[in-house]
Formats: sequence, structure tokens, C-alpha cells
Amino acid sequence: MIEVKSYRDLTVWQKSQKIVQQETIVAIASAVVPSQGSIGVVRLSGQTALEIAKRIFHPQGKKQWESHRILYGYIKHPDHNTIIDEALLLPMFSPRSYTREDVIEFHCHGGIMPVQQVLELCLEQGARLANSGEFTLRAFLNGRIDLTQAESIAEIVGAKSVEASTVALASLRGKLAQPIKNIRHTLLDILAEVEARIDFEDDLPPLDEDQVKQNLQASLEQIKQILATKDQGELLRSGIKVAIVGQPNVGKSSLLNAWSRCDRAIVTDLPGTTRDVVESQLVVKGIPIQVLDTAGIRNTEDTVEKIGVERSLQAVNQADLILFTIDASQGWTEKETEIYEKIKGLNIILVINKTDLGNPDTINYPSEIKQIVNTAAAKNEGIEALESAIINTIEKGKTTARNLDIAINQRQAAALTRAKLALTQVEETIKNQLPLDFWTIDLRTAIQALGEITGEEVTESVLDRIFSRFCIGK
Repeated sequence: MIEVKSYRDLTVWQKSQKIVQQETIVAIASAVVPSQGSIGVVRLSGQTALEIAKRIFHPQGKKQWESHRILYGYIKHPDHNTIIDEALLLPMFSPRSYTREDVIEFHCHGGIMPVQQVLELCLEQGARLANSGEFTLRAFLNGRIDLTQAESIAEIVGAKSVEASTVALASLRGKLAQPIKNIRHTLLDILAEVEARIDFEDDLPPLDEDQVKQNLQASLEQIKQILATKDQGELLRSGIKVAIVGQPNVGKSSLLNAWSRCDRAIVTDLPGTTRDVVESQLVVKGIPIQVLDTAGIRNTEDTVEKIGVERSLQAVNQADLILFTIDASQGWTEKETEIYEKIKGLNIILVINKTDLGNPDTINYPSEIKQIVNTAAAKNEGIEALESAIINTIEKGKTTARNLDIAINQRQAAALTRAKLALTQVEETIKNQLPLDFWTIDLRTAIQALGEITGEEVTESVLDRIFSRFCIGK
């Protein structure tokens, strides 16, 4: 396998693998729900996609096979003419397709059997089962999208909130790629000017060092601004994990049910009802939140409850934020102190629940706890205040995760960090009045790092790492 060192080399590599690249691939491109579902999509892409489709699909009437024109008909086995399914067929001919190859989509009846039979029929006719993300990989290799757009497609599919989807869609439209490309072009121009002075020093006017410094500083500031979106991007993509902790019967399950607006946890007057960690997925002001309702923490001889308590403590250690819940009618007891000793030092919000049964103002809790929220979960009171406290805790010291145009991921942040360090070194080199040859070393490093983000400089291992995270049909 030829190592891919740059986008230009990638074209050479693609040509050297022409037979492999033009193999026709097939995959189920829609979620398949067992025994139900309205539509299932099987997607073909490659040199023989149209040929395979014409062998197995029989349109009704005398319809022309035109690009982007839907056909209605039957999928039949070519050997014995058995009808596999009634379906719609959507042909999208090269280059006006997702992969810039001939693409055929069979829109079958939903469920497991119809799409599985159509998939197997395509495989019998010479198609190969697609690898994870191979359709999008071909779109990238064929120049239809850059690497930031490819990553944004996966983020759109996996978005857990409207805000995350909006940011990913902006990246798909080039909002991230364009500024990165502009910075890279600026650095390429600087590099060209510097190298020209090295090679033809006597034939060219002196280098405008002040202008170079201004351009470097402007590029560095842009990189820093883009890097600043990393934390917000992580929030939008991954969210946070919140654990509801407290002794039995303080209303933890009631709090989860009121917050999630459904009965996820069993609620009774008996202490120790929750024996395991109950999870609920919520979105609060655009941020995905995984809520863990833990078993009440107490000393117990019940074997099953003891396991539940151990799992609760494990959930506490994995959580980003603890909602330490107490009963307003009971106040802060020795049992709360015992639990607090186990979670002290973590990110805590004290939730005083059952305020309809007791006065929260009379409770003496440790002075180091600064975030306090009063709730009456059984009456759905205090939930908005709880959400506001959580968001304030998340955003403390950070820029808001809402109203973002772009939000970089970890791979992009790592490349931008390398570019930032390289440009900082260039500035230091200029300050120390080192020869022009030294300038070019770090300039090339910054240019390469920025090219890795968009795919203009990319290795095969990077592509494998990115596209292996995609689903097979994308």
C-alpha cells in the first residue's frame, strides 16, 4: 500500500488503486427496525452500480433511466424471476452524486427481510459490502467534500441536540474549512516569499519583515479564536454526566422523573427501592446530559442493595457533576455527613428536596457548598432552577456553548495546536534574527498541520481512524 503524504499524493494513490476504488460497494443506508418500519434504503456506488440495478430492477411502464428521476417497479432475482420486493429506485449518475460515482438507491419496504434480501441480491451480482464510512470516504477521495465536511456528516448523524446538529451543518457548508484554508494560503504566500529570498536574494527586493510579522500575528490570532471553540464543541457533542446522589428516600427517583417528565424510576415510600443505577438522556439548553439516578447510599446487609450502593459510588466517580440530594423535612443528618465525606472535592450542587414538607432555610450544611437549589420534585417545583444551576456550573469560566458558528473536535484541535506552536516559534525565530532558512522549518510545520484539518495534507492512517467511526451505510 502506498503511503499517502499529501492531497496531491492521495490522487496518485487513488489512481494506483483504481480497480479497488471503482469496485461497486453496497450497504443498507437506513436504520432497520425488526419486524417494522416504513422504508429501508439499500445503496450501491461504483462502476457497475447501474449494470447491477438493471439486472435486478424492473420498472413498470416504459420509463427512461435518467439521473435523479425516481422509478417504480419490482426487484426480481435474475435467475428465476422471483419477486423480492416492490420498490422505488433512485439513480444518481456520476458526477452528480454523493460519491461522484454512479449511485443507485433502492427504497424498499422497511424491516429486516426486504432490505436484507435486496442487499444479498446485490452481493450475488458482484457488489462488495461497503466498509464503515466508505461512501463518505469516496466522496472525499473524489474531491466532492473536504475532511472537515466529512467529519461534520458523522456529527450530524450522531447529534444529540439541535445546537449540535446546527454547528455540524455549518461545518458541512464550509464554515470551518474556509478560515482554515485562508490561514493556510496566507502562510503559503509567506513561505513562497521567504524561499524566493533564499534562492534569488540578489535578484529580489528585501523581504518586508514588518508585513510578514503582521500576517503571522493575524494568522495566529485566528487560530487561537478557532481553538477556543474546542470545549464548547465537546459539550455539544458529548455533553456531561450528572449523578443524583443521596441517602435512601430523599426523593432522588422523584427528582429524575420530574426532570425527565416520565416515570423512569420506581417511586415508593420504602427506602432502598432503587437497587441499580437508572439512566435518562436529557438535553438542557442545547447540552446533552446523561442523568444517573443512583441507589441510596447507606450501610446495609441486603446483598442486592449492597451491590447497588457499590455501583452508585462507581457512578459518582465517573460523573462530571453531582446532585447531592437531601430531604428538607429531615435536614442535614450524620448520614449526609458520611456521604459528603465520600464525594467532597467533586463538582457538587446541593439539592434540598421535599421543600413542601420542610423549611430549607433552617438546614445547616457545610459552608464550602456554594450551589444550592430548592425543589419539591413530587410537585414538579424547582426543576427550572435546577437546570439553570447546572448550566451555570458547566459554563463557569467558559464561553457559552450556544450560538456557535463552528466547534472543532479533538483531532482538529490537536492539529491547530501544532500550527499555533509552530507559528509562535516562527515569531521567536524572527525576533532572534535567525537566517531565513530557520523560518521555513516552522512555517512548513504549521502549513502541514492546517492541511491535515481539511485533508490537503493527510495520511492513510488518519483516514482509517476517521472513517472507521462512521456507520457502514454512510
